[in-house]
Amino acid sequence: MASDEPLCRGDWHPRNSSRSVPARLVLKDEQIAAVAEEGEEAALASAAFPLLEISARVGSIPRRVGFPGGSLFETADNDAIDRLLLARGHRRAGLVHGLERFHPRLLLFVAAVFILSGLVYRYALPVLVEIAVAVTPPVVPRLMSVSTLETLDRTVLDETRLDEAKKRAISEGFARIAAQSARGASAYTLNFREGGAIGPNAFALPDGTLIITDELVELAGNDTEMLVGVLAHEIGHVELEHSLRQIYRAAGMAGLIMLIAGDVGESVEDLLVQGGGLVALSYSRAAETAADRHSVALMEKAGYDPAAIARFFDILEKKLGDTSGTSILSTHPGTPERKKAILDLTASLGRQTPD
Repeated sequence: MASDEPLCRGDWHPRNSSRSVPARLVLKDEQIAAVAEEGEEAALASAAFPLLEISARVGSIPRRVGFPGGSLFETADNDAIDRLLLARGHRRAGLVHGLERFHPRLLLFVAAVFILSGLVYRYALPVLVEIAVAVTPPVVPRLMSVSTLETLDRTVLDETRLDEAKKRAISEGFARIAAQSARGASAYTLNFREGGAIGPNAFALPDGTLIITDELVELAGNDTEMLVGVLAHEIGHVELEHSLRQIYRAAGMAGLIMLIAGDVGESVEDLLVQGGGLVALSYSRAAETAADRHSVALMEKAGYDPAAIARFFDILEKKLGDTSGTSILSTHPGTPERKKAILDLTASLGRQTPD
């Protein structure tokens, strides 16, 4: 290296002072010196290379070159400092930087976080969900449902086009089964809507608000009893509090994601207030099975055919071609298996079931 050859630029800091002087690091008379960018050419500090204290490289963190008098030269040009070290016989930028560039410990940490998160989801989250459901005041599902229905009406659903006679027949059947439920008829409200993108469907919101779409009514034809069986199924979701469990489980997952990925804004608030009910539209296989059994029990108490909902599955299979283990309607998976379970259950009650 030639004399006064600039090595890198940065800032020089006097000992025990917050003052900063723009400077450059140079090789001057076989010594490493910090020279001010402007003004006198005299060195602000200088020392032989072996006397310098050079911080190890850690990512893009600025490097510090410490002089014997206590002053510091700081630079963000890590590559220049590495070249200086290499020219003086130092073959490595430092163990810390090597570990920072290769992330075995970080990989182990990430793996541990995911394993821990999986254990929390598998074992702790279900317990927390049950506690949350138990202590939830009635006003919370009510607020969730009102907000969700408003959102659906604004974005997806439209006013029903059903005639009054059809709505009256379905409403009378609904009132009859709702009266047999544990919460009573006053706990439930039936709403008719044109489904739009949702299509033929019926679903329940956490507070007992039920929605049935025109498309599902049209799909059922004149089989009002079948529609009542579907609504009995949705009452089962409400009474067994499946909606709340789904919402709290989703909120718990959002919490785990934030622990791993950091703050995701107002996602939890949006989930609980605006999107809470939407999460409840999709249930687990166990929840669907429980709601099916609830439908059978309510229909039996009300004097209807307890296997009426099985005819709904017939329609899905015959009219919509749903013969797989996953239904075309995302809210009702496993159509053939569920139909068989319904028929087996009603047969065990001593009722005649269709072939």
